[in-house]
Amino acid sequence: MSSSKVTPGIRVGIGGWTFEPWRDNFYPSDLPQKQELHYASRQVTAIEVNGTYYSTMKPESFRKWHDETPEDFVFSLKASRFATNRKLLAGAGESIARFVESGVAELKDKLGPIVWQFMPTKVFDAEDFAAFLALLPKKEGSRALRHVMDVRHESFMTPDYLALARRHGVATVFTDSPKFPSFANLTADFAYARLMNSDAKLKSGYAPKALAAWADHAQHWAEGGTPAGLPRVEGVDDVAAKTREVFVFFINGAKEKAPAAAGALLTKLRG
Repeated sequence: MSSSKVTPGIRVGIGGWTFEPWRDNFYPSDLPQKQELHYASRQVTAIEVNGTYYSTMKPESFRKWHDETPEDFVFSLKASRFATNRKLLAGAGESIARFVESGVAELKDKLGPIVWQFMPTKVFDAEDFAAFLALLPKKEGSRALRHVMDVRHESFMTPDYLALARRHGVATVFTDSPKFPSFANLTADFAYARLMNSDAKLKSGYAPKALAAWADHAQHWAEGGTPAGLPRVEGVDDVAAKTREVFVFFINGAKEKAPAAAGALLTKLRG
């Protein structure tokens, strides 16, 4: 696989780079583990980091990731769970600041969207969620920040939530999974999809027809359009854009197939 010559603005990736089964079907057998990020970042065009959800990283870690990856590579970071796994989101200010100020800006131009993941039991409360969104910083130093809400309760599938997210300029994850609500309404000027339906029985995790459909969806988003065939909250238009940056990550499902799925989608996009 190669990360070059993909439609500008479309990034395809995987979740993390440390996963033991990938040492049998993705990484070369003789590759030292310390070189896995270097290798993975040259097969896909983005990586979503899950470790930042559980632990506070040091600036040195972000600098190391920056230096090991290609010039046009991007990291998406999952924000600290301490900011989102709480009864009252309005009180998350200290946890948000601790995460944002942990050194994320050391990624420089390779800093992609920050994903704020909520528990499946977290119900939409307009007042409390508005207070949370107001706490999210627009910048860290001179670095502009982009935020994505990974909401996992069906109560968020409402025009009220979409209007609130749009007003604060934050995106909403589209999750391709029967486990969580899936709605493709765009509440920011970029699109963020997490694909979780990979099948261990399929060589690339996804059937060729499904990958072709996702290539088409990504192209439509990148060109400022609205893909047909994806579930939506009816009656709510997407944020208008002439072009968009698009992030597509293969996450969970049959995770051992994620690199193959990402590579196959990149091939479709080049074709």
